[in-house]
Amino acid sequence: MSKFEFVKNCWYPIGFSREFPAHELKGFKIAGKPIVMWRTDGGEVVAFDDRCCHKRFPLSQSKLLDDGRLECAYHGLCYDATGQCVEIPSQPGKVPPQARLNVIPVRETDGVVWVWPGDQKAASGIEPPRTPEVTSPDKDAVGSPQPLEVPANYLLLIENLLDITHFYPLHDGNIGDKANSLIPVQLEEGNVAGYDYVKTIRHVHGYQQPPYLREWFHYDEVERLHTHCMVSPGLTRVEMHVAPEGQLGTAMERGYTLLHLHYPVDEANLVWRWNVSCTKGHTTLSDTSILTAHKVAEMFPEVVAQDQWALERQQKMFDYPDDDYSELFLKTDKALRRARQILMAMQRQERQEEKAIIPIHPQPAEAAA
Repeated sequence: MSKFEFVKNCWYPIGFSREFPAHELKGFKIAGKPIVMWRTDGGEVVAFDDRCCHKRFPLSQSKLLDDGRLECAYHGLCYDATGQCVEIPSQPGKVPPQARLNVIPVRETDGVVWVWPGDQKAASGIEPPRTPEVTSPDKDAVGSPQPLEVPANYLLLIENLLDITHFYPLHDGNIGDKANSLIPVQLEEGNVAGYDYVKTIRHVHGYQQPPYLREWFHYDEVERLHTHCMVSPGLTRVEMHVAPEGQLGTAMERGYTLLHLHYPVDEANLVWRWNVSCTKGHTTLSDTSILTAHKVAEMFPEVVAQDQWALERQQKMFDYPDDDYSELFLKTDKALRRARQILMAMQRQERQEEKAIIPIHPQPAEAAA
């Protein structure tokens, strides 16, 4: 684990669609790569290497002109929405063809904007995972108001999201209790649309719901089906289905889908967003005028803050040499171990492919008039 960095060849969720209004520059660092992005007047989100091709000035700290071109704040080089430089103030006339920005692949689907920070060729035939709950007309859905920046490796977050044995003691009194730790865990693995996934399945009868879950889903005692799935390195999907005994799958069922959208900034930092969705019209126990999805979104940040508290402290312990220390895996940690193996295998594959490419470093060419 101490050597784990991040996977680059992957679609990562850089933000919700609503975070990209037209004509507004955005700057990101994802998987160690600086990226500048904006939504064009035509409605398309575009992304490029954030460094001006002239002297590396960060274009995300420059400006978009009224005509839609991006003007570098250092020497005024202007780029169009394809990344091609179309004007150099100090060198009027023909712009050299090599004066352009490196394109970063972008997809916008189901209310989420995704980018591929790694080798573009590796993205061939792979599309981002689907997140239909974000925009489904059959759901009440609420996304996190702001992205959460966490000083921790994103694998720690994925492992946290696959596990509920930490609900006690970390979330005791809101979504957790000791009974969570005793629920049997089934493991499911597979590959969907090019992504190796791992899922935990917990099905329990006669479960007494903790306080937050009673408020959201009404019942004191339930049959509960709870799944956590690492869909890809950028998406973890959590589903909870509860109902009176024998009523799962009927109109009596309540629950939510929690989409956790995450990406690595670098080996020690991540960005985390979430989206909660519930059946349209479901309301809370104490106030039937409040939609359940809205109440979950209001109360969930307390749970997130507790997870962040733990993740930050875990990450700090990597500052110390392992010496004779090694992590202990419990029987309930099978999914966490598989997730780590999947991501580390992807990382090894990337390194092997990088070694197979012999880099050529040409001398900087002068821009011809």
